[in-house]
Amino acid sequence: MVLIPISVVIFCISLLIGHFLSEPLSDLAKKMAAFRSGAPVTFEPDGRMYEADLLTSDFKRLVQTTTQQQHDLAIKEHRQNEFISDVAHELRTPLTAIRGNAEMLADPDLPPSLHEKFCGIIVNESERLSRLTHDLLTLQRIESSPIPETMQRVNLHDLANSVVDALSPILHDRQANTSVSGEAPDVLGNPDSLRQAVTNLVENASRFIKPGGHINVELFGMNGNSIIAVKDDGCGFGDVDPKLLFDRFYRTDASRTRGTGGTGLGLAIVKSIAEAHDGTVEAVNLPEGGACFMIAIPSIPADISVKKPHGKTKNA
Repeated sequence: MVLIPISVVIFCISLLIGHFLSEPLSDLAKKMAAFRSGAPVTFEPDGRMYEADLLTSDFKRLVQTTTQQQHDLAIKEHRQNEFISDVAHELRTPLTAIRGNAEMLADPDLPPSLHEKFCGIIVNESERLSRLTHDLLTLQRIESSPIPETMQRVNLHDLANSVVDALSPILHDRQANTSVSGEAPDVLGNPDSLRQAVTNLVENASRFIKPGGHINVELFGMNGNSIIAVKDDGCGFGDVDPKLLFDRFYRTDASRTRGTGGTGLGLAIVKSIAEAHDGTVEAVNLPEGGACFMIAIPSIPADISVKKPHGKTKNA
């Protein structure tokens, strides 16, 4: 008979111990259920049970990671929706022009002079669509695979000269006086991508200078970076936040509109290429007039050897 009271006491003590041990886990389970339902919940160890505190810390890190991922996904989805809206708007304009002029051509009584005019508009808008498609594919390729596949030592002076030579017909038509000056340390990069970036900057500058204007591609090193600065004596970009210039399809005032022939993606491509090379890009208005667009890419130290694509090395 004595054993019965002792057993009851032991059972009660076991219930209390079990409740003490399970309470932190029950509270954690309730918090997880609330978190799954979308309620704001904080996970902080309370010191009641070491193992429960470890589990709570793990859940806290998991919730923080999940919340950050949800935030990043929301931003990405917003940017994608914004991008699709911008692309649709940019495509609608030339398509509308092509359709409208094509309908005018269907008029059998249309004078020959207007026939030629409308055909010219259709050709120009078709070319613009082609440029826009090309730039969209270029931007998508860079952003989907941001790290260049072929990395090698790049001499920026040689690269800048090759860009100016390639653009010489366009620069000549726009009566642009273009020069390359200075020297910058070599960089590790993808020559084709870097050439694309410099081409976009020089070609962009040529759109906004007057006939006989000047473009200078200046090279120099600063704070461990190699700088490519493309300067022009055009109209500049006014009081606009320079960071906005590198957004897709962003356009400033009437001087930098579709009338210049751009797609609104050139500077966005430059930014993506610079960031893919662990670099940055900036824009400033020059005090004497015009604009300066600068790409900064980490320089290769003079005592470093870099592997070329075919496997051999070239000493600095």
